[in-house]
Amino acid sequence: MHPHLARLRRRLRTACAEAGVPLEDRARLVMAATLLAEPALDSGTDVVLETTTADRLLAVTVRVPHPVDRPRRNTLPLLPYAEDDTSLTWHLPTGTAQHPIPAGDDQATDEETLALIARADTLAQEQRELKHELAETNSGVLAMYIELEQRDEQLRRAHAVIFRELEDALRPGPPAVPGLELAVHYSPTDQDSPTGGDLYDWFVLPSGHLHITLVDAVGHGVTSTRHALTVTHAIRTLALEGHPFRDLIARTAHTLATIEPDLMATVILARINPTTGELTLANGSHPAPVLATVDGQARLLRPPVVGRGIGFPEPGSPELLHHTLDPGDTLLLYTDGLVESRKDYLEGQTRLLNLAPAHAPLPITELPRELATRMHDVVLHADDTVVLAVRRPLPDTPR
Repeated sequence: MHPHLARLRRRLRTACAEAGVPLEDRARLVMAATLLAEPALDSGTDVVLETTTADRLLAVTVRVPHPVDRPRRNTLPLLPYAEDDTSLTWHLPTGTAQHPIPAGDDQATDEETLALIARADTLAQEQRELKHELAETNSGVLAMYIELEQRDEQLRRAHAVIFRELEDALRPGPPAVPGLELAVHYSPTDQDSPTGGDLYDWFVLPSGHLHITLVDAVGHGVTSTRHALTVTHAIRTLALEGHPFRDLIARTAHTLATIEPDLMATVILARINPTTGELTLANGSHPAPVLATVDGQARLLRPPVVGRGIGFPEPGSPELLHHTLDPGDTLLLYTDGLVESRKDYLEGQTRLLNLAPAHAPLPITELPRELATRMHDVVLHADDTVVLAVRRPLPDTPR
């Protein structure tokens, strides 16, 4: 981090602490000022910070050397008032609550991130409660719909901040599933900007089955990450509510059509019985998984009719694919960034089918990364990449 940027963040936090600004507002202010100041400081130009307190308001002004247009201001976690295109001011209500500033920038950022996560969870809960009320009554539909839209916007803004600070947290580690070995590898398009639209979710259902969701949202950056996270959250909710596996993609598309009309994403779902190895796949416009068998073979798992993803015409998975994983078999789920590095999708799939049998015996924790490294030996088209590996181990094989 640029030393001047660290000092600017420290001054903001000190001003907020002295004025009793709530922790969540402080977090959004620090993130917004950081997004404005960092490019200018990196280019060697100065950024001016001014703070004043009056009439129970803390006024914070950041003056940057280059104009900031309205579309750019609208993406900030905390919307400013623009005196002109280079002077942006925020007015935050003061209070009596004191929030001591941690000594280190990382610790202060963690504290602010936790506050934003708590707020996002609160907004998500409020959203669910409001939708339930809307389904229960026909009175006041218009007023409730307007309120829902407002809360959706608040939730999206909160998520945009969280994504920048918690990219790793958005990609959870494997759950513990007796009878299965799991591993994942993620590589962003740009190592300096690791936010993208390739997200996954995996969890154990009350029945003991493992559920996996892999999403590739169209686009890049914070918007695509928000879209992908919205899809994974919706599918998790519907799955835990007990909706039929076959209907999850179509029902998710229908649910999100009004609140995220611009969202487009490919989706693949897997449901695995860890005891028997029974596998069910639902595919919505997503690359076909690869099965590497214990006898050294590899093939694509593609249903006769591949469904369509979220935001596509007639979304859903009209036909499911059923298969039983034998002991020693490995299932590979991935996003298209794995097979398109040479700008030839079919050639990439062929290379993956050739590489999978030779690398399938690797320890499960090494397999996804090694496959991505081999597949990306030549990169003519960079894209976010997720590789998930699921193995049904041989009997008496150490995990």
